[in-house]
Amino acid sequence: MTKNNEGKLVDKSRIVPVAIIFVVLCGLSFYMGVIFGSENNRFVSIISQRSLDSPKESSSPKELSPPKELSSISSLQIKYISFPECTIDYQDYTPCTDPRRKECLVPPPDGYKPPIRWPKSRDECWYRNVPYDWINKQKSNQHWLKKEGEKFFFPGGGTMFPNGVASWGGDLLDRGILTMSLAPRDNHQAQVQFALERGIPAILGVLATHRLPFPSNSFDMAHCSRCLIPWTDFGGVSLLEIHRILRPGGFWVLSGPPINYERRWRGWNTTIKDQKSNYEKLQDLLTSLCFKLHNKKGDIAVWQKSPDNECYNKLTKDTYPPKCDDSLDSDSAWYTPIRTCLVVPNPKFKNLGLTSISKWPERLRVTPERISKVYHGSDSTFKRDDNKWKKHVVHYKKLIPELGTDKIRNMMDMNTVYGGFAAALIDDPVWVMNVVSSYAANTLPVVYDRGLIGTFHDWCEAFSTYPRTYDLLHLAGLFTAESHRCEMKYVLLEMDRILRPGGYAIIRESSYFFDGITTIAKGMRWECRKEDTEQGGDMEKILICKKKLWYSSNKDSR
Repeated sequence: MTKNNEGKLVDKSRIVPVAIIFVVLCGLSFYMGVIFGSENNRFVSIISQRSLDSPKESSSPKELSPPKELSSISSLQIKYISFPECTIDYQDYTPCTDPRRKECLVPPPDGYKPPIRWPKSRDECWYRNVPYDWINKQKSNQHWLKKEGEKFFFPGGGTMFPNGVASWGGDLLDRGILTMSLAPRDNHQAQVQFALERGIPAILGVLATHRLPFPSNSFDMAHCSRCLIPWTDFGGVSLLEIHRILRPGGFWVLSGPPINYERRWRGWNTTIKDQKSNYEKLQDLLTSLCFKLHNKKGDIAVWQKSPDNECYNKLTKDTYPPKCDDSLDSDSAWYTPIRTCLVVPNPKFKNLGLTSISKWPERLRVTPERISKVYHGSDSTFKRDDNKWKKHVVHYKKLIPELGTDKIRNMMDMNTVYGGFAAALIDDPVWVMNVVSSYAANTLPVVYDRGLIGTFHDWCEAFSTYPRTYDLLHLAGLFTAESHRCEMKYVLLEMDRILRPGGYAIIRESSYFFDGITTIAKGMRWECRKEDTEQGGDMEKILICKKKLWYSSNKDSR
């Protein structure tokens, strides 16, 4: 017996059973919520092998990794669904963050043709594949592109920097430099789509309130040509983000207002006083971010980020912008708000800067320092991964003879770890977009430290690109790792949206998923065949799929 706050005696023996009952009821409530509350997210029309032996369908139709008791005798079974065509005005459907997912097949434009092969595609593309005249008409004086007959040609124009529609990135390829072009979907219409049609790496994106989907200290250079971003507004958040993604010693190149305002201000519909003020504010902000003016000539100015931490160590608490604290990982970049603070490079990593990291192409094979941030990451695991993917790619080329030829240019590794798949293809006329899941271990810094490119992404959402932009999609273990998070059919429909007609998908997965994937692929009009891995065996298989070219029979609008 004990006394309560009022001095009354309380029977302690009654409290324990009541507490136990309360805990049991809470646990039961949570369990029932998991079972019944997720019903809307369950995968439609899935039957376990066990249900085929009974008149009733399985009551647990989630796409999960195979239960232990069924792993050797069961595979995922899905009822066949023939997906309808989207209407023709969905031909450039780009949902990005739209949570509504269309269960229809995005049609190509009328007259669509297989893309022109690389490297010829860098200078021309079929008009019917990207049927937009806006840039051709509105920017005709800048010579971004010109239409001649059935083709667009790209002479490489621009207002101040003569390289429009990702031509700068295309030109740098001749120098062994891989460029990630970034542009929003705006009134210029399909700049990213034009870039990808040409075989130049690009992704949809905007420098606004959230961090770009890249880790810190990733790019050797960032360039902006007349992008008209108000760099010093809103606490300088846009420039703070540029600082975050640049390596120590990296370069920031700007052409356009307010650069060369002394000569250009009249054409900008402004005053020389305003432009002088804008330039001085920009220079002051860059200085506070530990940038130094590296060179300035004509319409182009180049600043260099501090190669070490000496400048940052001199910043006081009263300095603006302040240094970021450790409450947010500097590499966190999936729906992460941009903060008005300065990300200081981690002094732990001595070979992160532009002057200390291995030169290209040696850096492709050198184990990056930042692998130490990855759980179980080490030099030995990196080397094993690299050797493994060399063997895998040799096998893939036997299964798809076009791989490694000019028939395949734009590629994506949908579930990469260290970028080994891309590294194994480095001598081929291809480029690979390496995608690291936002729910997996953050290995994207390792990818960038190898001199490769990539992005964070959640495959429960649409990818930030236009339809028909990749020749080959590769995934290894994506459904095994994340099938519990969203419906497999939506991931496959997204793959169909971004894959070009005639393009390939290499799906390396647990055998458990193969029947289900094959059924959905058939409903998307894909032709698939099952192949063995290099080692053989039944636990893991390879599915080679090819997307057919078809034209819309649904001419109605949405």
